[in-house]
Amino acid sequence: MLKEFKEFALRGNVMDLAVGVIIGGAFGKIVTSFVNDILMPPFGLLLGQVNFVNLYLVIRGQVPAGTPLSEAQAMAGVVTWNYGSFINSVVDFTLITFAIFLVIRAVNRMRKIVPIVEPTTKTCPQCATEIPVKAKRCPHCTSQV
Repeated sequence: MLKEFKEFALRGNVMDLAVGVIIGGAFGKIVTSFVNDILMPPFGLLLGQVNFVNLYLVIRGQVPAGTPLSEAQAMAGVVTWNYGSFINSVVDFTLITFAIFLVIRAVNRMRKIVPIVEPTTKTCPQCATEIPVKAKRCPHCTSQV
């Protein structure tokens, strides 16, 4: 069982997945920083520095007008419907998705695309000479391939 586990853990796919998860975590930090530090400041200026987080409706209880969400939630017996947090999450998701799109697009442009070329020859299993792929018989040794 230990030997099987070692073969499984050291198999190429598992190691590739582990490296992918680690790089994905680091890439997530880069994307989050890109969104929070690069994209959000101009976006906030365009919207007049609106903070959606403090938009909510009081479902139960009494809250003075203009009370921030964190204070309203701390009040005893108050239940809030936090639609502003949802809007903020949707905006964050949209910006993060757009940032990932830009990064992937840039990486794809830098990556050289190598066209897949179909082989035109194959090796005869009997005499080991190169023959056309469509050949049914080797012209050298006359064996069927």
